[in-house]
Amino acid sequence: MSPEALPPDPFAGDPDDPARSLEALDDGDDDALNGFGAEDEGSELTEAERGEILADLADLAVYQALLSGRGVRGVVVDCMDCGEQHFHEWNLLRASLQQLLDEGRMRPHEPAFDPDPAHYVTWEYCRGYADATIAED
Repeated sequence: MSPEALPPDPFAGDPDDPARSLEALDDGDDDALNGFGAEDEGSELTEAERGEILADLADLAVYQALLSGRGVRGVVVDCMDCGEQHFHEWNLLRASLQQLLDEGRMRPHEPAFDPDPAHYVTWEYCRGYADATIAED
């Protein structure tokens, strides 16, 4: 099968491409072989960072409760690395934050397939909507 017939690489140009760990195997790097298969540990989070992630998880639950009934499917984030927008459904964002809390980093994930930008809002919008809703009550 020709390379043109294959689907595009979802990690093309991604600095966190999981296949990068396999490149060391091609080079015969014994240290990489010894560590192959082991969990790639992220850096340890400080207590302040852990607190921020826990607060984000709590906020996310509030935002989802307030906005999902209005047709909002999740949060859009402007990516500083690639310059594109990334659309995160509520459950994906929750899982990513939990993974950051547990492992100290977020692993790459499959991007949303053909998301409708009208169904996603920014984190700042969520915060403002929640603040306005609480002030209204």
